[in-house]
Amino acid sequence: MIWLGTLWLALMWLMFFVLGLLALVFLFRRRGRDSRRDRSAPLVYPPDSARQQVLKSIEAMHGATEGLRGKARVKALRDYMDSMSDGLDLVSEFRPSTGSAPAGEWVIAPGALPERRILYIHGGSWIAGSPRSHRAITDRLSALARACVFAIDYRLMPEHSFMTGVSDCRRGYRWLLENGPDGPEPARFVVVAGDSSGGSHTLSLLAWIRDQKLRAPEAAVALSPSTELMITGLGKRDNIESDPMLGPMVTKLAKIPAPMLWWGTLMGLRVLPTNPVASPLRGPLHNLPPTLIQVSEAEILLDNVRRYAAKARQAGSSVEVQTWPDMVHVWHLFTPLLPEANEAFEEIRLFLERVERDCP
Repeated sequence: MIWLGTLWLALMWLMFFVLGLLALVFLFRRRGRDSRRDRSAPLVYPPDSARQQVLKSIEAMHGATEGLRGKARVKALRDYMDSMSDGLDLVSEFRPSTGSAPAGEWVIAPGALPERRILYIHGGSWIAGSPRSHRAITDRLSALARACVFAIDYRLMPEHSFMTGVSDCRRGYRWLLENGPDGPEPARFVVVAGDSSGGSHTLSLLAWIRDQKLRAPEAAVALSPSTELMITGLGKRDNIESDPMLGPMVTKLAKIPAPMLWWGTLMGLRVLPTNPVASPLRGPLHNLPPTLIQVSEAEILLDNVRRYAAKARQAGSSVEVQTWPDMVHVWHLFTPLLPEANEAFEEIRLFLERVERDCP
């Protein structure tokens, strides 16, 4: 049985790297109502445009890990993502958590109120990313919501299991309800937000909060979230050509036999791909808080986002989907470079204002 153990180990590492690239995949994507672009065609940006600069940043990310294997590859990916916040003009105070608090950092913009709180769950395909890598987003969220953002530093694969990270996020939410940046204090207004794989954690966390009968957040925001693990029909996915980050990797994965992908995912995550914790689309979606999802019309995740929203609405939950054409996955990370990122944050501000206005 030695050969079987070797195969499982190989599949596990394959899925770690695949998921890592898929998550980086999640780092890019103007809200569109009447986009007429052929979504099957690759994105073409003017050479001197801000969008072209974003593509160059993505290429640099890929280049940072090229030729590396194993732990060295994971470290290079994490280091590059953390460097994305370097040089940004940020207005917030960044305060690391201390004592028995969950690992993470408080992001406190001028005017943020301690009783208004956002739990932010970063993306990175569950193997990379950190509170530091996503400061471009958490800094803006704190300012627009006048809320203190707690960016949780949940434990990552492969050093830890997928469910360990999930448990960290659950503990983080419970803690946030009763603790602010200055110590114990009940929260008055709570939002859960996340991007990409962190968006998946966000959506699954909402269902867990409901099932645990905890106080629900007033709202949730998911940016280019993964709503279901992409195991079957990879080669038939829409937007493969127009998704500059995820498309090439999905094309390669489509050549791997589905059973091998299934078992590789199971061994890597140690959770069935159909489990709603990993694939929120697969679970019951009733009694969820008002949720805003923003996604690019050019990314592979678009169809599953729309399926999630349709199922949630059918179950009676309020889910609003806003789309932008020709954006990369989680284009919000490229604020203020991309005007579309500024547009997206303005829509988030308006959404939260509407929610708060409608609160009893």
